Amino acid sequence: MKTLALRSIPVLGWLYLAAGAVAVATDSAPDNRLLRVVWWIDLFLSVVVHAAQIPAALRAAEGSGRSTVETALLTQIFGMTWWATQEVAR
Repeated sequence: MKTLALRSIPVLGWLYLAAGAVAVATDSAPDNRLLRVVWWIDLFLSVVVHAAQIPAALRAAEGSGRSTVETALLTQIFGMTWWATQEVAR
């Protein structure tokens, strides 16, 4: 249950990014500056920080039977909450 709760955080972040992109595309983005700042921070964390974790995830996944593409993709989506919890999830 704890692993599922941890993994829901990045999923909510991706949903927030998608909602923001849709709002901009439909010209209904909020005027609230805080919401915009949070969106940019979320974008940085979800794209840049998750991508930076891929090398560590690949090292952690060695011998697990998962492909490097699968490991990289799941790390990009879930970040550390995916690869750091693999022992718990097994």
